[in-house]
Amino acid sequence: MDFSRDLICENLSVCGDHLLFAGQDTAALAEKYGTPLYLMDEERIRKMARIYRDTLAECFGDKGHVLFASKACSFKRMYGIMAEEGLSVDVVSGGEMTTAYKAGFPMDKVYFHSNNKTDADIELALDYGVGCFVVDHPEELTAISEIATRRGVTQPVMLRITPGIDCHTYEAVNTGKADSKFGSAIVTGDAANITWMALTSTGVELKGFHCHIGSQLFDSEVYFATVDVMVDFLKDMKDTFGYVTEKLDIGGGYGVRYTANDPEIDIAANIRAVAARMKERVAEAGIEMPHIYMEPGRSLVADAGLTLYTVGAVKRIEGYKNYVSVDGGMTDNPRYALYQSEYTVLPATKMTAHRDMIADVVGRCCESGDIIQPDVKLPGDMKRGDLVAVLTTGAYNYSMASNYNRIPRPPVVMLRDGESYVAVRRETYEDIVRLDE
Repeated sequence: MDFSRDLICENLSVCGDHLLFAGQDTAALAEKYGTPLYLMDEERIRKMARIYRDTLAECFGDKGHVLFASKACSFKRMYGIMAEEGLSVDVVSGGEMTTAYKAGFPMDKVYFHSNNKTDADIELALDYGVGCFVVDHPEELTAISEIATRRGVTQPVMLRITPGIDCHTYEAVNTGKADSKFGSAIVTGDAANITWMALTSTGVELKGFHCHIGSQLFDSEVYFATVDVMVDFLKDMKDTFGYVTEKLDIGGGYGVRYTANDPEIDIAANIRAVAARMKERVAEAGIEMPHIYMEPGRSLVADAGLTLYTVGAVKRIEGYKNYVSVDGGMTDNPRYALYQSEYTVLPATKMTAHRDMIADVVGRCCESGDIIQPDVKLPGDMKRGDLVAVLTTGAYNYSMASNYNRIPRPPVVMLRDGESYVAVRRETYEDIVRLDE
């Protein structure tokens, strides 16, 4: 059987009947660590980090910066890798912030997002010495100003601006429109108002602006539009308030291949194209080039991840439907239940077998919506004990995992140089009940 179409990332290969990931036999890894099992290819993560880092440096010199959007995959070792590669990170909660802190990440390179920072979040970030807050709205700015002033500190901030661009992506991850829950819109005048508020508030120092227009973008057209809008806004803020922007974050959002139908994207070429547009527009506007930030999340880690499951049952309903049930499900990958996300699902130990059965691959939760992927082509002799691999699970799988039905979360095992090591241990039933009184 020709399975080459299934190998949607360069870290996938086949030896005999077995799927290899980062050069390692998935069956051997499943035997060693058990299933469900999150696998992460450390070299792939580092490669993608370097593409962003080096290309932005090529385009903007010391004014080009990369933030890892750590909501995509947050655990201590991930922050360690980002520190080793010289990246900054953004966090969106006290939990992510604390994970970065406990990992020894330099907190002056942490950017704190979120559209609803509690007073406790703000206090914690100030305790940790977080480098910059990305402020979402005026009430939040007031709270930061009051708390920082009371503590006798001046906190650097950026303002999240909504450029009013519809990126034509999935509604659930479309965050650049004027009616988004995130940020202050330019078109309504709110962006200008919060800029003046930041410039005249105590306890904060305005460093610049942030925007993000969506996710799973496979070209740079929407970035070009964003650059045009944001450069005009920077010029307007200079002309209106005399404010010269130091930092501009244009967000993340480049897509990854979940299936063979998704296009391959040359991220370095796209960054160069966006940089050329930025330089052209800044020159036309007659303003100083700010420090330019990008904040990839998914595109740094998604195809560095693969999840392994063991089949528990194959249910054939003659004339209707087939089900292949596995030992994980929506607890470790809720993205199909949430977004109907497409994935490539493979028979990890029967890669060369003829796939003559169409089945829904489903999880073990007591929930009819616990589906990993419908209508998957699998060998007709799939049975209890076989392995199933789900590709491109490095982003928003571990980070969105839950304990629904009191199911423990899988471990995260990192693969590097032909070796493997545990980055996050498997939860136990004792972990599940530890907080119960």
